[in-house]
Amino acid sequence: MSTITLIRGPVQAAERSPAPDLARGFMLLLIAIANTTYYLWGSEMNPGTSHPRDGSAVDKVADFLSITFVDMRTYPMFAFLFGYGMMQLYNRQVASGTPDAIARSLLQRRNGLLLAFGFVHGALLWMGDVLGAYGLAGLLMVWLFFQVKDRTLIVWTWVLGAPAALFVVLATVGGWFIARLPADDPTAREMAAAFMPSDGESVSTTSYLASIGWRLAYWTLGTVGQGVLTLVVPVMLLLAFWAGRRRILENPGEHLPLLRRVAVVGLTLGWLGPLPAALDHVGAIDVPDHAAWVFLPVQILTGFFGGLGYVALFGLIGHRVAQRRSGPPSGNLFLTDGPFTGAIQAVGKRSLTSYLLQSVLCAPVLAAWGLGLGQYLSSWSMLLYAVVVWGLTVAFAVWQERTGRRGPAEVLLRRLVYGRPTAPR
Repeated sequence: MSTITLIRGPVQAAERSPAPDLARGFMLLLIAIANTTYYLWGSEMNPGTSHPRDGSAVDKVADFLSITFVDMRTYPMFAFLFGYGMMQLYNRQVASGTPDAIARSLLQRRNGLLLAFGFVHGALLWMGDVLGAYGLAGLLMVWLFFQVKDRTLIVWTWVLGAPAALFVVLATVGGWFIARLPADDPTAREMAAAFMPSDGESVSTTSYLASIGWRLAYWTLGTVGQGVLTLVVPVMLLLAFWAGRRRILENPGEHLPLLRRVAVVGLTLGWLGPLPAALDHVGAIDVPDHAAWVFLPVQILTGFFGGLGYVALFGLIGHRVAQRRSGPPSGNLFLTDGPFTGAIQAVGKRSLTSYLLQSVLCAPVLAAWGLGLGQYLSSWSMLLYAVVVWGLTVAFAVWQERTGRRGPAEVLLRRLVYGRPTAPR
């Protein structure tokens, strides 16, 4: 590995803003809820929602809440925070005197490593890994757009966002017509197969070696699809670059009107968009299975707005947290911001470790090649399991924060990106 000469190293504790860490820490709960659904390998899934068809009334409530508030809303938000973090890293390096080309090379090294981390994560544990998608999109967007003007960022946001919106409109209209075709119609079958690929083999097979192949196949499709083709992650990165230049999450008090508007509009669209899918899932409306794929593009597009709304909401919460502080951040988050808020920030500071730890706590326990517990759980009990998993990551992060340790995944990534420190920081 080549050496990059840097004037400064990674971000220090006193430089961190509460909003991004609060957002990452809390949204990891929603990620756990979204991901554990796929471990219900003993249940027949609704092709339009990837939730079990059958279940008790409590199960249906759990599914309805997950579809409306969680599904496809978390990865766009983390994509924004990922892009925002890149701009923060770049700004700190350049402000400390690191040449622009070296600072961008640092970003690209980090993006390439995230792609590698995602490959290993996908191969060993979790088919739905998002690190690879973020790393791939980061490599492309830093190369193409990191140095362009603000106006260019906004123009390309519209250029890339418009086709996605048009696709959703066309898919919705097409789904309306296909719903009227017989289920055995060749066109209906082909559309359903194209939009609803199977992803359950990696958790339902009893062979761990066989599961690796299934996971890598799905990971490759997901990395390219999520990272590039659906355009959600690239557009989020463009907006994050723009926001990062203005330090909106570091200084939310200077941008409160913008944050309020984005929170209201984003969450409204993000929560209304999934309602048809949620209503169909619980039986309030009836859409034929061969046309249920129509909900997927709608979920993707409205998930983009929902992700932005969540970012803005946590920007506002971060502003309130910062206002309550009586002085500058101390070395003790729990004294500075209180036990609950400090605990959430502790998770956010170790979001990579916490994300990977979720897979360690889920895959070997729930998948058929492990203990196989996923066969015996239902939607509501899996929701409870997800909360417990998140709670364990919180406890681990709190322990690390109190003992002055960084997350092991963060330590490894920083060592690979920055190399060994040559001077005190």
